[in-house]
Amino acid sequence: MIDDNPLIELYDRLFDVYGPQHWWPAETPFEVIVGAVLTQNTSWKNVEKAITNLKDANQLKLESIAALTQDELAALIKPSGFFNVKARRLKNLCDWLQAQGGLAALSKWDTNELRQALLDIHGIGPETADDILLYAFERPVFVIDAYTRRLLKKLGLIEGNEDYEALRRMFESRLPAEHALYNEYHALIVRHAKEERMNDNR
Repeated sequence: MIDDNPLIELYDRLFDVYGPQHWWPAETPFEVIVGAVLTQNTSWKNVEKAITNLKDANQLKLESIAALTQDELAALIKPSGFFNVKARRLKNLCDWLQAQGGLAALSKWDTNELRQALLDIHGIGPETADDILLYAFERPVFVIDAYTRRLLKKLGLIEGNEDYEALRRMFESRLPAEHALYNEYHALIVRHAKEERMNDNR
């Protein structure tokens, strides 16, 4: 890869400690998309409960969620918190996905075009859009979350007040444009943050 690159050095250190993460935890690309919306402002444990509710009700399909009323969907995803807001956002997203012909049709779109279209959907911000692009559509788009910002600031690699796009461009300009690498890197940062939190609670 690139010599004297602190982001590569950080990746190598994380990988040496934790190994491959096999992330995102989902069975299908559509489940990734649902999880990306539900994980806003909540823990993954709560998202898993909501996903389980959808599976148990046989509703974890694009056409099924699109057919539900907002209240019906909100009841199923209640464990994820802010369930009325998330039901509205998820309905908006699913309606849009259906209108575009589903995931297969969208997989043919240019990455920048698809990213902008996702950002134009009410309730879909940069982190959610990039989660969907990276993990559901396997595009080389780096996800910036609070864990990433906190780790880079702690290591002195950023000031901590940079905006989302500046940090995303920093990663993408210094790393090969490989979705598998971005997937693994982001997963390793999340794993490291969770390990640190567990250590702090001991």
